[in-house]
Amino acid sequence: QVQLVESGGGLVQAGDSLRLSCAASGLTFGSYAMGWFRQAPGKEREFVASISWNSGSTNYADSVRGRFTISRDNAKNTVYLQMNSLKPEDTAVYYCAQGRGMRVVVTTSIVAYWGQGTQVTVSS
Repeated sequence: QVQLVESGGGLVQAGDSLRLSCAASGLTFGSYAMGWFRQAPGKEREFVASISWNSGSTNYADSVRGRFTISRDNAKNTVYLQMNSLKPEDTAVYYCAQGRGMRVVVTTSIVAYWGQGTQVTVSS
């Protein structure tokens, strides 16, 4: 059974930084693409960032490109999301996701497993 557990969310001010972590268990972590999605109240869950199985490629939503960085440490079975220059519109529950394949996780339709989510709140 696969389990993904996010941590690192919290309350910060605009312009601050935060790093989210997602610890995986119950799978061969290094064989799968991993991603981050977020969902604000009243909105659909949206893609944030994706990283391939070997960190060879990354993808970012236009809204976060240049501010957020996704990374992974396969030896630790962990994927990270470094968030810099946070804006109030980044406020959402952030979800870690394991993809069905090796290269990308950029849509909800190809997510195999979800984490429980961690709240990020950015005040102005």
